[in-house]
Amino acid sequence: MTLTSSTPGPIPILSPRRVRAVLFVVALSLMAVVSAVAGLNVALPSMARETGATQTELTWIVDAYTVVFAGLLLIAGALGDRFGRRRLLLLGLVIFAAAAALGLVTTQPGQLILVRMLMGVGAAAIMPTTLSVITTSFPEAERPRAIGVWVGVAGGGAVLGLFATGLLLQWFPWTSFFALNVTLASLAFVGVLLVVPESGDPAHRLDVVGGALSLVAVAALVFGIIEGPDRGWDDPLSWGTLLAGVLALVAFMGWELRQETPLLDPRLFRLRGFSAGSLTILVQFLSSFGFFFITLQYLQYVTGRSPLDAAIALLPLPIVLLPVARRAPVVAQRVGFWRLGPLGLVTMAGGFLVLSRLDVDTPYWFFALGLVLFGLGMGLAGTPATTAITASLPMHKQGVASAVNDTARELGSAVGIAILGSILNQTYRAGMADAVAGLPPQAAEKVLGSIAFTSAPQVAQMGEKGRQLVDAAQHAFVAGVGASVFAAAAILLVAAAVVAVLAPRGTVAAQAQSASATVTAGDG
Repeated sequence: MTLTSSTPGPIPILSPRRVRAVLFVVALSLMAVVSAVAGLNVALPSMARETGATQTELTWIVDAYTVVFAGLLLIAGALGDRFGRRRLLLLGLVIFAAAAALGLVTTQPGQLILVRMLMGVGAAAIMPTTLSVITTSFPEAERPRAIGVWVGVAGGGAVLGLFATGLLLQWFPWTSFFALNVTLASLAFVGVLLVVPESGDPAHRLDVVGGALSLVAVAALVFGIIEGPDRGWDDPLSWGTLLAGVLALVAFMGWELRQETPLLDPRLFRLRGFSAGSLTILVQFLSSFGFFFITLQYLQYVTGRSPLDAAIALLPLPIVLLPVARRAPVVAQRVGFWRLGPLGLVTMAGGFLVLSRLDVDTPYWFFALGLVLFGLGMGLAGTPATTAITASLPMHKQGVASAVNDTARELGSAVGIAILGSILNQTYRAGMADAVAGLPPQAAEKVLGSIAFTSAPQVAQMGEKGRQLVDAAQHAFVAGVGASVFAAAAILLVAAAVVAVLAPRGTVAAQAQSASATVTAGDG
């Protein structure tokens, strides 16, 4: 993905059959990455029971992947430009598959966190490179259709990952999730070797300092958010890492402003469509991936569903989201993103407000109602938000637009899992304080660490006391889910108000024409 306005190299001439083969391989590579973001959420309860992972450790097992992924996205795109996109894609697939293979034989929470971090390194090399292969290898007439396939896989891969993992867990242990990752990445590696052409820009300059600062900023902020409930917000490590993250972010922006070819020029956020679209993508993925993280645990721990049944319970979401997302760009052309974007965010918030009222015995129709509103809102705002980002920049800066869209998506996912997971953890621990008062210290800490321990044989052997403990844990966990989802709704409503004010008026075509003139003038 070209992150600057440098002129790309010549586009190779591919036969129609080769074009279709490249598109299939690129989609398969992207599927491996995207399915690994959400798919693991289905396996969390099984993983917690078998490994003894606490709620904080579960958050890290999921988020370590996304933190590294988001932090390295910008520099990874530049590496592909500099050293060859095919070469980087192959390297990313090797790292991803090798790390997932380690996950097959790893059972310690700390080791699983390291495995997921290494998978995130591979994912960061894969995702931006797949889009760059399309934009640099496909003829102009074929490019829109190919990008449409890319967007569809990027959006639908998470849902497919949930169902594929749920199916595997019906017959195999939770480690089978990693077997799926290895299989997809291995098949993609062979395909890349056979059909993907090499391309790159050897003259492209690398901004190593900017890449390092972006990784430090994301990692430090997420670390502080996740560790705060366990360590206490007054703990020096909690507030110290949050402060370090803010300082690294400020340093990143200052550094990028002084570069001739920055990874990301902060001045682009002066463009109202660019900023409004980026904010919309950020908060949508913040809320949705935080929701997946906590709700798939709720469906298994509290309602007693199997991993597959938990994934099936989410079906109303894609059923509503996908057709609405396909039609949303047409609606946005007529009414403008400045109307449709806030409407979508408010509708999502409405769904989250419904879901914040979940209880231990909530009927499924009520849960499905919240999912329908959630999917409707995300479909209305998501695709037009990406269009608003790309329409804000001229053609020679579309690499920047793609990079920012991807980074907003993955950063939102990482921060959402951290924030909503931390609220869940803190609310659950507070709600269980009285229930564990009479337990031995070691058992009390295990119950406070994760609701998964309440299904252990030791608790079942406690008789009535054990049943009371399970009941208290379920109610405390549901309270945590409600508080987390309510916080997501509040974030969406605030973002909707900001987007309503910030987004430019007029049609997308008019915005694109205005943006092209503005950016061209700025370049001159």
